[in-house]
Amino acid sequence: MIVVMEPGASEEQIKHMTDRVHQLGLKAHVIRGTERTVIAAVGDERTTKPADLETGPGVAEVLPILAPYKVASRELKPEPTQIQVLNFKAGAGAIGVIAGPCSVESEEQIIACARAVKAAGGTALRGGAFKPRTSPYSFQGMKEDGLKLLAAAREETGLAVVTEVMGTESVDLVAKYSDVLQIGARNMQNYRLLEAVGNTDRAILLKRGASATMEEFLLAAEYILNEGNQNVMLCERGIRTFENHTRFTLPLASVTYLHRKTHLPVIIDPSHGTGHAYMVPDMCVAAVAAGADGLIIEMHPNPEKAMSDGYQSLDFKQFDDTMRRCARVAAAVDKHLC
Repeated sequence: MIVVMEPGASEEQIKHMTDRVHQLGLKAHVIRGTERTVIAAVGDERTTKPADLETGPGVAEVLPILAPYKVASRELKPEPTQIQVLNFKAGAGAIGVIAGPCSVESEEQIIACARAVKAAGGTALRGGAFKPRTSPYSFQGMKEDGLKLLAAAREETGLAVVTEVMGTESVDLVAKYSDVLQIGARNMQNYRLLEAVGNTDRAILLKRGASATMEEFLLAAEYILNEGNQNVMLCERGIRTFENHTRFTLPLASVTYLHRKTHLPVIIDPSHGTGHAYMVPDMCVAAVAAGADGLIIEMHPNPEKAMSDGYQSLDFKQFDDTMRRCARVAAAVDKHLC
């Protein structure tokens, strides 16, 4: 249920209703909007009636949440959420750009990438320190040494660090060095991991599973939100279809659909979504035109020599050119890159 507070409701009234929700055996999520505050009362509602809450001080009305994903729903928060980490912003008119190599390979490589990202106007650096690879014989990442290099790149450039966390046992370690924890497509339904990152104070980039429906995707986000972490971004990275001309099929219609259903920012990954570097710039531009709140792009000083995913990585010039094109389109749709 949604407890909609009166405009101007006091902090004392909000706390009273939050405590009341807890007394009823439900979780309370306080969402502060531009005009009023609402409290999501989430849990087993079979023994709870709206009348148990609607007579509380400062309450305007109590409404049911019809969507199975409660805290992520537009029913709870009609206006879009903006996520901000350092200088990176995504949502509510801001298009955050995350870029960097698939894998951290060396100090020289990651520092060069960070400088190129910043010079082109990006505000977040991606780079894999722990790499989930299909083959156990493929490069698995530099692990903590890679995390230290990402932190060094942040120290020099001021870029927010985005990197993947693969298991519950490494959440604290990855959070120590990074600003945004990425949940990869393979882990979208690793519910214990979702709960673990939901208990951190880091922003979360949740990637859609390759075969996941939109409802499954949003319910995965709900696991994180339900633990109290409201800083969640949804990433469309392409799904498996019968097509083989691209690595995955990148459905940009996801942006419009998700904006209708949820207040969370929507990030597009054109690198994994296509699997071909020559397609990435056009898909970045198309994503911005479609209303995406951010991009996550793979780029490398020398894609031919990349230790992973070089075939879908842009070089520095290609990335800079892409950013210039995206900036023009963003301005045309009354948004801005940041």
